[in-house]
Amino acid sequence: MRRRLLPLLAVSTVLAAPAAAQDRRDHERARAALEAGQIRPLSELLAEVERRFRGRVIEAELQLDDSQWIYDIKILPPNGRLFTVELDAATGALIRSRGPVQERNSNEPPPVPRTSAGKR
Repeated sequence: MRRRLLPLLAVSTVLAAPAAAQDRRDHERARAALEAGQIRPLSELLAEVERRFRGRVIEAELQLDDSQWIYDIKILPPNGRLFTVELDAATGALIRSRGPVQERNSNEPPPVPRTSAGKR
């Protein structure tokens, strides 16, 4: 199984010229997949993830696994025990999860929307 990682939300420090060129190509591939309707916008899926799971998304990556696009999303819940969910990038369906997943109850209030400063 071959995976190609395309970082979407990650804190970077110093980028070397070859790494910057690769990042640009990865971004272009992700944009082309979105424009071709092969994947859903990350913003839509992140909103669904935050409604379904407890915690805050801290990282998201788009992966091409063989011929399937997958969003790999890391979530930090209030208890501090990180978990990861993999979603089909075309449908948003849960493929698998790793770690102590915390789903919201149906009677639980929705998360507070983020402000422009990124705070809750």
